[in-house]
Amino acid sequence: MRAPARRREVRIGPAGRLALLWVLSFGSTSVHAATVDGSALAFWWGLPFIGVLLSIAVCPLLVPTVWERHFGKITAAWSLAFFLPFATVFGSGAAAAGLVHALLDEYIPFIVLLTALFVVSGGIYVRGNLHGKPLVNVAFLLIGGALASFMGTTGASMLLIRPLIRANDNRRNCAHVVIFFIFIVSNIGGSLTPLGDPPLFLGFLKGVTFFWTVEHVILDTVFLIGALLVIFFLLDSYLYKKEGVMPRDPTPDTHSFGFDGAVNFVLLAIVVGLVLMSGLWKSPVAFDVYGTSVGLPGLVRDVGMALVTIASLVVTPAPVHRANQFSWGPMKEVAMLFAGIFLTIIPVIAMLQAGVHGAFAPVVRAVTNADGTPNPAAFFWATGALSSLLDNAPTYLVFFNTAGGDAIHLMGPLADTLAAISAGAVFMGAITYIGNAPNLMVKSIAVERGVRMPSFFGYMAWSVGILVPLFLIETWLFF
Repeated sequence: MRAPARRREVRIGPAGRLALLWVLSFGSTSVHAATVDGSALAFWWGLPFIGVLLSIAVCPLLVPTVWERHFGKITAAWSLAFFLPFATVFGSGAAAAGLVHALLDEYIPFIVLLTALFVVSGGIYVRGNLHGKPLVNVAFLLIGGALASFMGTTGASMLLIRPLIRANDNRRNCAHVVIFFIFIVSNIGGSLTPLGDPPLFLGFLKGVTFFWTVEHVILDTVFLIGALLVIFFLLDSYLYKKEGVMPRDPTPDTHSFGFDGAVNFVLLAIVVGLVLMSGLWKSPVAFDVYGTSVGLPGLVRDVGMALVTIASLVVTPAPVHRANQFSWGPMKEVAMLFAGIFLTIIPVIAMLQAGVHGAFAPVVRAVTNADGTPNPAAFFWATGALSSLLDNAPTYLVFFNTAGGDAIHLMGPLADTLAAISAGAVFMGAITYIGNAPNLMVKSIAVERGVRMPSFFGYMAWSVGILVPLFLIETWLFF
């Protein structure tokens, strides 16, 4: 048996670190990174993170103009409210290491992938315009849900949300159409492959085979999407008959369909290939950047996706972007808000990772039986509940490791537990606007197009009222 290849660590001096950080601002991934001892942290270290979430939820309701103009500054203020006290208490070295880790290990890979999918999908214009009748809307949602596992929830959302809104722009109220789109296309549809949603991609990198999720979560997904389509059809049919349509259609219907900017389908295939490559290519080469190890496959992947993004902007004809009403607004909002989320979430994830020795010990105890074995139903709800408020990718990793962290064992004897973690992380990202990045993007695009979307809590009234009963049935059927 051959000995495993020895990892070659490339040590870089201070000047080199600065230079490499500048280069890596285009993208990277972490193989190993410095961590915070969560058992040494009190609960109040999570208050800035709670502040970010409450700002996202409350400010658009109470001070909408202030939020629209200054959401970046407000998010930055909460970030500093965590970072400066942390640097004071634990030292500037630990704070810098935590910042670099959050930047290189989580935020940059996340944003680079989202930006690539956002730009490439935004460079494809679906010509033609159908009339937004209930059956047509159901077809949109079904096609989007099927595409989400193969081009990502972000890619499918960005490709279809604009033509869906265009098809319904003569409806007096179509917010419910966008809400169900977020449920199905931006979340639940991405549950079948590692390409669909970031949590499953992290599992893929940890050793979960590519088709494992399809085999073990497909019935859960089919049930949820089927139930949601039936509920949507009944609701949309009622509202369509009750409200009718406006006297004048802003975009007259036409049945002549086609794609402008079709070269972006090639670029989309390259993005998919880069994601697969980073999971399959095992390289011993890594760069140590202030305690965070940056692997060569991830570096190649993210630089490649940055180049794909630039290529899409160059080759996409300007009329396509104008037809799509393409703007950087949704991406800017997601980038700023998630920068604050990824930074302030550092102590929260650390406390969760500390298990029974951390401030969130009750959460960890809640997912295990009296004999110490994992409880799949508890894992489903714990992973899902936290994923609806925290980012679902690190939450998936926390509970993946809580269940043992051994992919082979989790795919075998603990298959029900791994399926519960996977389903909870992906499905329940639909409960809030911040549960998954495409949720905010879709909401932002809809608002730009004049759709009166519900507030943070208004959206949760929809999601809790519709999704939570379905999740309870899921628990009874599958976990």
